[in-house]
Amino acid sequence: MTTSRRKFSPEEKARIVLEILKEEKTVSQIATEEGIHTNVLNRWKSEAVQNLSQLFVDDRKGITKMKQEYEQQIDELYGEVGRLTTQLSWLKKKSGL
Repeated sequence: MTTSRRKFSPEEKARIVLEILKEEKTVSQIATEEGIHTNVLNRWKSEAVQNLSQLFVDDRKGITKMKQEYEQQIDELYGEVGRLTTQLSWLKKKSGL
């Protein structure tokens, strides 16, 4: 008899970790209620605490830079298409097609 792993959405994990951080119940009580091993809950809690500072990072500069790079790449590709189209039409004209 094999059991498949339960998959938890990020929202479910966040709800459970918030419950742990409230400290109204012990981790083992929450583990029993949710049917999750305490080691998993402790790992989720430590990951949440470690990555908490990332919530307050302003990444607009990174997004702006990515957008500029993307637009530059698009411009370069359109330029390449234009050059290739010109070369193709010139070759067709020279070969008599």
